[in-house]
Amino acid sequence: MDPNLGRPMLHDASHYTPTGDKVILLTGFNPFGGDALNPSWLVAEALDGQRIAGHRVVAAQLPTVFGESLHQLRALAIAHRPVLTVCLGQAGGRSALSLERVGININDARIPDNVGAQPIDTPVVPGGPAAYFASLPLKAMLRAVQQAGVPCEVSQTAGTFVCNHVLYGLMQMLQAHGVGPAGARGGFVHVPWLPGQGTPHLALRDMVRGIHAALWAAVLHQSDIALGAGATH
Repeated sequence: MDPNLGRPMLHDASHYTPTGDKVILLTGFNPFGGDALNPSWLVAEALDGQRIAGHRVVAAQLPTVFGESLHQLRALAIAHRPVLTVCLGQAGGRSALSLERVGININDARIPDNVGAQPIDTPVVPGGPAAYFASLPLKAMLRAVQQAGVPCEVSQTAGTFVCNHVLYGLMQMLQAHGVGPAGARGGFVHVPWLPGQGTPHLALRDMVRGIHAALWAAVLHQSDIALGAGATH
């Protein structure tokens, strides 16, 4: 049975943000492309309410829909004023947690989103810069996840579907529009399929452990560490 069915999305700030807590906003997507579930949401849901070094994790589900996903993300950022926003998405075919370095200003959908939209070669933000870099300490997060025993990599592309759309839009909100408190940071992490969805895959408990370690590293490292994690192709 799909654990998402019948469950409300966790959007209500009055329920999930106690006064005085700093907030980590952790989002996942609803299922798409014919899948019955989306591990990105299951990971976020599992970590909802966790406290990390004086910060409280608030989980929310985004729709796999161009435009509306950013509309909801902006509303969440205004409601919760997170100091850290980490968006999660499913990347079938990858074997590790993928810490995304950059979001690019293009939508180029190989498949339709969940309302049937399939933009091709359109900008995420008309007139916006070509790309934004995530403002997370990716190398520190990489080390923490690997030390937790979970496969992890720094990725140089978030694709051109709704995940990249959200990463670019998030960074534009933070850097250009100043949404959230001063110094707010954000980025995106892709997670593999779950067992039963396809190969390669990763167990949900391992994804949860890895993202938990990544969030700790993101909170504890305002600046990144020097660690080789580039790509040759």
